[in-house]
Amino acid sequence: MVEKVTKEENITKDERVTMGVKGLDKLICGGIPKGSVILVSGGTGTGKTTFLSQYLWDGLQKGEKSLFITLEETPEEIKGDAIQYGWDFKRFEKDGSFKCEYFDPFELSDISARIADLITVNGFTRIAIDSTSLFGMYINDEYKIRKKLYQLVENLKKSGATTVLSAEIPEDQKKKLSRFGVEEFVADGVIVLYYTGIGEGIFRNIEVRKMRRTNHKHGVYPLEIKKDGMHVVDDILR
Repeated sequence: MVEKVTKEENITKDERVTMGVKGLDKLICGGIPKGSVILVSGGTGTGKTTFLSQYLWDGLQKGEKSLFITLEETPEEIKGDAIQYGWDFKRFEKDGSFKCEYFDPFELSDISARIADLITVNGFTRIAIDSTSLFGMYINDEYKIRKKLYQLVENLKKSGATTVLSAEIPEDQKKKLSRFGVEEFVADGVIVLYYTGIGEGIFRNIEVRKMRRTNHKHGVYPLEIKKDGMHVVDDILR
C-alpha cells in the first residue's frame, strides 16, 4: 500500500533554511526552500540591510558559511551597523566562515562570475546581496539591466546556495516591488518591508508576497526592530 502525502505535507518536508527573524519562519513553513533566491524589497529606511545581516548571522550560528555582497555601503559600515545588535561578524571572518565584499556598481559586468567563484572556492551556502537597485548606476538601458538581473538570479540558483537579495522601491513607484520590476518575477520568493511614520510614531510591517513551494501566511504583520534585531510581533501569530 502506497502512503499518500498531501501537498501541504510535501511542502513542509522540503529542506528549509531559517531566516533568523523571530516569528518570520512561522509564516513560511519553517523557513525558505534551500537553494532558492528570495527578494526583500521596501522603501528607504525599512530595514533591508538589517534583514540581510540578520539572515547571515542566523546561518553563522548554525555553522553555515556566509557571504555578504554590498554594492553601496563599505564592508566596515555593514559590520559596524551589525555590531549594535550583537552580531560580531569580524569574529567569523578570522576562520573564513564569513566574508563581506564590496562590488563597485560601475564594474558589474562580471558580477555573476565573480560571485560564482567566491561560492565555489569558499563553499558559502548563504548569500546576501545589497542592493540590486544599484545595477542602474552603470547600465542605462533598462532591457540590459533586466537581462543582467535575470542572469544573476539564474546563476545563483545553479550554485546551490540560498540567497537573499534586496531591492529598493522608489517612493514614486510604490505599486512596484522593485526598481526594475524584474527581480520579483525571477526570484522564488518576495518579502516586502513597510515603514510608516505617523506623527512621532513609527510603524513597521512585513508581508510575504510569494514563496514557491511554501503554503505561506498571507497578509501584513507588525514588525519591530529591537536591540537583538528584527521581530515579527508574536501575539499576532499565536
